[in-house]
Amino acid sequence: MRLILLGPPGAGKGTQAARLEKHFGIKQLSTGDMLRAAVASGSEIGQQAKAVMERGELVSDEIVVGIISDVVDQDEVANGYILDGFPRTVAQAEALDAMLREKSSKLDCVVEMKVDDSVLVARITGRYTCAKCGAGYHKEFQKPQTEGVCDNCGGTEFKTRADDNEETVKSRLVAYHAQTAPLIDYYGKKGLLRSVDGMADIDEVTKEIVSVLEKVKAA
Repeated sequence: MRLILLGPPGAGKGTQAARLEKHFGIKQLSTGDMLRAAVASGSEIGQQAKAVMERGELVSDEIVVGIISDVVDQDEVANGYILDGFPRTVAQAEALDAMLREKSSKLDCVVEMKVDDSVLVARITGRYTCAKCGAGYHKEFQKPQTEGVCDNCGGTEFKTRADDNEETVKSRLVAYHAQTAPLIDYYGKKGLLRSVDGMADIDEVTKEIVSVLEKVKAA
C-alpha cells in the first residue's frame, strides 16, 4: 500500500499516519525526517542537500525526489509507505509520478482529510509536544491521561512551536490553498483521490480512512 495523506496544516495527518503505519504495517515517510537522515548518512544525495541547506537555500524538488527514490528502495518500506509532507505542489506530484514510473511503481491511493479553516486555527494554536519524546497533544482535543505527564515516556516538560500562533496559521492556510489544494484536482483526475471527514473524532477518522484503504486493497 503506497499512499499520500493530503490536508491542510492541523488536519491531523501526522496522527493518522502513525495509526495507519501500525494498522497496515507500512512506513510513514516524513520529508523532514528523510532529509535529515540523508544528510546524516553522507550519501551523495545527502551531501547535495547539506550543501544547499548550509547556503540557507531551500532544497530543490529534484533533491527531495532523489531522497525519496533512495528510501522507497529500502527493505523497510517493502510493504508500502505513507508520504507525509510531500508532494506540496502539482510540479512535485508530477516529479514523484515520473520517479515511480521509472521503478515500475505507482501510488495506490491519495486520502484527502477535509477540515474547515476555522477549526484548523483552533486545532493548531492549541497544539503542544513532549520536550523529551515529541509525542503530540492538544489543550482541548488530546490531553495527556495524567495532566502534565506524557503518556508515552513520562516526561513532564512540554513545548509549543513558535509558529503555532493565529496569524502564522492563517498565512500557512493561505499558502496551502494556493499551492497544495490543486493536488486534490490533480489526483482526482487520476482516480486516486478519496476524501474523508477530518473534522470527526480522531478514532472515527481512523476508521473511515482504514475502511477506504481496505476497499482500495480489495479492488
